[in-house]
Amino acid sequence: MAWKAIDRNTPVVGADAEPALSEAVREKIRSFFDRYETKRAVLLPALHVVQDALGHVSWQAMVEVAALLELPPSDVIDTASFYTQYWTHPKGRKVITVCRSLTCEVMGGPAVLAEIKKQLGIGEHETTPDGNYSLMTEECLAGCDHGPCMLINEKMHKCVKPADVAKILADPDNDRIDSERSDLFDAPRMTGDAARKAPPPG
Repeated sequence: MAWKAIDRNTPVVGADAEPALSEAVREKIRSFFDRYETKRAVLLPALHVVQDALGHVSWQAMVEVAALLELPPSDVIDTASFYTQYWTHPKGRKVITVCRSLTCEVMGGPAVLAEIKKQLGIGEHETTPDGNYSLMTEECLAGCDHGPCMLINEKMHKCVKPADVAKILADPDNDRIDSERSDLFDAPRMTGDAARKAPPPG
C-alpha cells in the first residue's frame, strides 16, 4: 500500500486568505470545551462541525481550528488526514461508503464496488461532476450479517448485489433514515452547576 506524503514545507494558505470559519461555527466548537478536560480533546468533534458547515475541511479551516484549540497546525493536519471520514476537498451531497471487511469481500463486495464505479464513473474519494455522489470504502460498517453492505450518508443498505446498484442510486430517498438522531452533537452548551448536574449522555 502506498502512503501519500504531505508537503508541510509549502504554504497552502495565503496570508491574506479570508476566514473559513464563521463565528457561528467557532461558537459551536467552543460549546464542546466544557465537555472535555483539554481543548486538544475537542479536535475530532471540531473537525466534524467544520465539515458539516463547509462540506469538507479545507487547509484554511485546519489552520483556524488549530488556533481556536491552541494546537500546532500540523496536529490538526495529521488528524484530518488520518481519518477517512474527513474530506480535505469538496465532497458530494451524498457519500457512498462501501464495506471492505472480509465478510463483505467474500459475499461479493468487490463486485458491488465495481458496479458503483461503473454507474457513477468515479473512483474512490472522487465526486461525480454534478456533485451528487462521492465514493469511499471503509474497513467495516458493522453489518457483517448483512453483507455486502454500504452506507449512503447514514442509511445502511444491506445484502446489496451488483444488480441492485442502479435501482438504489435512482432512489431519491436512498439516504433517508427513519430513526431519530441523537441530540448530543447539537445539545445546548451548559456551564457551571448545570453542567455538573447534567445526567451522562445515553
